[in-house]
Amino acid sequence: MSETVERTSLDLRFQSYRLRNEAVEARLLASIAERDIEQPLAGVDTPQGRLLLDGFKRYRCAAKLGIECVPYVSLGEEEAMGIVRLMRVAKQSTLSILEQARFVVELVTMHDMSNADVAEMLSRSKGWVSMRRSLLKEMSQRVQEVLFRGGFPAYSYMVTLRPFMRMNGVGQDEIERFVQAVAGQRLSVREIELLAHGYFRGPSSLRQAIGEGKWKWSLQQMQTVPEDPEGCNDVELALLRELERLLKSVQHVMTRCDDPRLQTRAFHAQANLLVASLLSRRELFFKKMEEFHDRSGHA
Repeated sequence: MSETVERTSLDLRFQSYRLRNEAVEARLLASIAERDIEQPLAGVDTPQGRLLLDGFKRYRCAAKLGIECVPYVSLGEEEAMGIVRLMRVAKQSTLSILEQARFVVELVTMHDMSNADVAEMLSRSKGWVSMRRSLLKEMSQRVQEVLFRGGFPAYSYMVTLRPFMRMNGVGQDEIERFVQAVAGQRLSVREIELLAHGYFRGPSSLRQAIGEGKWKWSLQQMQTVPEDPEGCNDVELALLRELERLLKSVQHVMTRCDDPRLQTRAFHAQANLLVASLLSRRELFFKKMEEFHDRSGHA
């Protein structure tokens, strides 16, 4: 059951654990202005006070609108168990993978839990917990701060930048320099993807321009190649379409691999065989792609 509490009585210690999204928050602000807060905020009632865990966007909207009292529901009286309850209730949609990772690290480091403890309490596998811990380890503190304050799309990091680290050996420092160069510019996912490929795989002049914040010029240079493939023969058109489909498939597969609904033994058995077949071809595939990239780049 929810209750009404004074907004200022809520401790915002975990605000930085939740991703910000200005567009979503703006729509929420308009909704609350018209219909008030419809979903209660959630937290834990510790001896030191109410510790907010969920509802930070609603909290900030209430502050902007001058709403002093907000609906609130307690997830318990103990911090760790409150986090666990939030993650179990919200695991299907509310928490992104980065937010899950932040809370997993909190449970392990601040509450002396092992991977096995967290996995058991969340009804997850130890691999699920380990993957989220490693996700934050591979990110510098500055990159984490930029992503969580909404300065750079988390989706672009996961789908575009992370593969460069895992498959192309790009270091943490290079990722940080790129993120800082384009953060806060309100770029689309597609524009970030173009700039990333130019920065990590393009000529040094393009890398330098992006690093200096000349992203508009850099996009113009890369977009001078027309999308209309006029002048290509049938074989070339067919390969272009295959490459486009391959890029989309790679992005979709990487995103879907973390779907919690992938649970049946039959699925894992078949997926394991298919992935093994893919991994056996990775060296030859990426060698061929690198050769083709260099050849097409010179052209």
